[in-house]
Amino acid sequence: MKGGTLNGWGTDEKTVIVILGHRTVYQRQQIRRVYEEIFQEDLVKRLESEIKGDFEKAVYRWILEPADRDAVLANVAIKNGKNYNVIVEIATILSPEELLAVRRAYLNRYKHSLEEDVAAHTSGHLRQLLVGLVTSYRYVGDEINPKLAQTEAEILHDAVKEKKGSYEETIRVLTTRSRTQLVATFNCYREIHGTSISKKLVDEGSDEFQRALYTAIRGIKDPIKYYEKVVRNAIKKVGTDEDALTRVVVSRAEKDLKIISEVYYKRNSVLLEHAIAKETSGDYKKFLLTLLGKED
Repeated sequence: MKGGTLNGWGTDEKTVIVILGHRTVYQRQQIRRVYEEIFQEDLVKRLESEIKGDFEKAVYRWILEPADRDAVLANVAIKNGKNYNVIVEIATILSPEELLAVRRAYLNRYKHSLEEDVAAHTSGHLRQLLVGLVTSYRYVGDEINPKLAQTEAEILHDAVKEKKGSYEETIRVLTTRSRTQLVATFNCYREIHGTSISKKLVDEGSDEFQRALYTAIRGIKDPIKYYEKVVRNAIKKVGTDEDALTRVVVSRAEKDLKIISEVYYKRNSVLLEHAIAKETSGDYKKFLLTLLGKED
């Protein structure tokens, strides 16, 4: 850094926020490409050396292309262990084409397939579920089979609620059926049993597999409500879960963050930007608020 600038265009953090925070994914990639042509240096690496902490992590993830970003998030989750919910989130909420792009980006970046690394770090039912989810390529149309929905609602009930069915069958249903078919199955479940399938699915004694199962069902059933809960839990957690908060704001900013914000307000009677402003600080806070479209 020379004289407080980043090779001439300001690493005073305000400049980074103003420039990058208001650019589309295409514009961000163009900035990165032109910067490298001019300075013979990767802008991402330069930024990593100039800014730190949660702000650096948020900017780094924002500047990456979406598929590459999700590949990084998946790899961090695998390396750290214990947070396989991120893998489930990526595999269940992205479209089949988006998931395929993430798998390509992962392979390109890490020289291993995503499913290979997932399988190497997990075992048993958890491995079967995660590998099945990340390798699925679901039908995206509106056609459903009502009779199948009823049959598979009972398969899920026996395995998930009664603990007497086959988890293999549950994994098969959740990793092969289309989102539309699965939502029909979940609706059948509610009609038959008078409660949501995810209700009381996890508790203090739940293992990693049960938590991953819960995330898969929630992500497939209603991604917006799922993300609202991730943000809510991140904010209300003692010390704030910056990783989860950053992940949702950055990855959904160009998709459905506005709708997530609306659902957050209806659920909590507090504007999301106010909650974030209260629980974060400094440049990290300013950057998240910029992505929310709310200048500090």
